[in-house]
Amino acid sequence: MVLLNSSTGQAEKDSPPNLSLRGYQVIDRVKTASEKECPGVVSCADALAIVARDVTVATMGPFWEVETGRRDGRVSTFSEPLTNLPPFFANISQLISMFRSKGLSVKDLVVLSGGHTIGTSHCSSFTSRLYNSTGKDGTDPTLDSEYIAKLKSKCKVGDQTTLVEMDPGSVRTFDNSYYTLVAKRRGLFQSDAALLDNSETRAYVKLQSAATHRSKFFKDFGVSMIKMGRVEVLTGKAGEIRKVCSKIN
Repeated sequence: MVLLNSSTGQAEKDSPPNLSLRGYQVIDRVKTASEKECPGVVSCADALAIVARDVTVATMGPFWEVETGRRDGRVSTFSEPLTNLPPFFANISQLISMFRSKGLSVKDLVVLSGGHTIGTSHCSSFTSRLYNSTGKDGTDPTLDSEYIAKLKSKCKVGDQTTLVEMDPGSVRTFDNSYYTLVAKRRGLFQSDAALLDNSETRAYVKLQSAATHRSKFFKDFGVSMIKMGRVEVLTGKAGEIRKVCSKIN
């Protein structure tokens, strides 16, 4: 899962996880247009937060009011996302701890994990579950055996380039089908499977996997995104409003 570190105005990695080149281009276009109309007003952090919301809506997901007024950091470091964003191999204790350190709850954790309904991942992020784990033939015993076979057909040992859908069959639609997969032990990452290892997160997964409507998840997702957008924001005279998002002023 990805905490939108850039949306808080904190220093961001040059290529944060799950943000494609196309995504950067969209943000740059938004920033260019806003600078033309009202120079020095809309930060890159706000542009990122707004684009994230609009992409969610465009993929049939929920709408939420994005709080604006963030400022951008003056320093970008490669290592900061690695220490602030939960890794794909995290267990439930690590996930809960990292979210709580940012003022986010266990519910926020399981709700925001639902963002994995959109997007793809390189095989390298989960092949350890296929070839280097504790189960039969090196597979992860917490991963469904049929799903293992499907993943192995796509991802060979050492594959660094192949992309796999995080929510097969729903990769371009924002819905709650992610939870159905997790409940069936078909969560792609170890951090997805970990949601079954805590009573609160497991209960939410089961609730959403049985839900016939997405309204509850959509409402929860909007609330959690607003909370995440408040994490360690820079406001007032802190930081700056970048003229170009790829570099400081």
